[in-house]
Amino acid sequence: MKLVLLSLMFLLTGSIEWLSNFDTAKKIAVQDHKYILLNFSGSDWCAPCIKMKKEVFESESFSSIAAEKLVLLRADFPRSKKNQLPKEQQTHNEVLAEEYNPSGKFPLTLLLDANGKVLREWDGYTFASQNKFMSELSKELK
Repeated sequence: MKLVLLSLMFLLTGSIEWLSNFDTAKKIAVQDHKYILLNFSGSDWCAPCIKMKKEVFESESFSSIAAEKLVLLRADFPRSKKNQLPKEQQTHNEVLAEEYNPSGKFPLTLLLDANGKVLREWDGYTFASQNKFMSELSKELK
């Protein structure tokens, strides 16, 4: 049912939903036989994170792959006071970072299986590398 709602949301808004809870992402991934794409981002201070979001995650090609094969999970670490996440979400993201991003890299994007095992890691993002990222992601999903 949730998949139907997410697909309908994508069709109506042209955007895809990024989850913020790892347990929810795993449940959906297991249920729908999908991979989890976990993105560590500094949404209001990390220039490469902002570029990656705009150039990759908001692209039509990414959206079509994501809708079919991925459960999207973002662990955001904003710095601006006005963008602070609720304390519970901050704690959740910190726990994810301890396990999956102990070096504190931004952006860091991981492809996980439905149980949370790391299959592939993309460290950083450089300008105009969206084609490379999409190519590598597509290969991993075949």
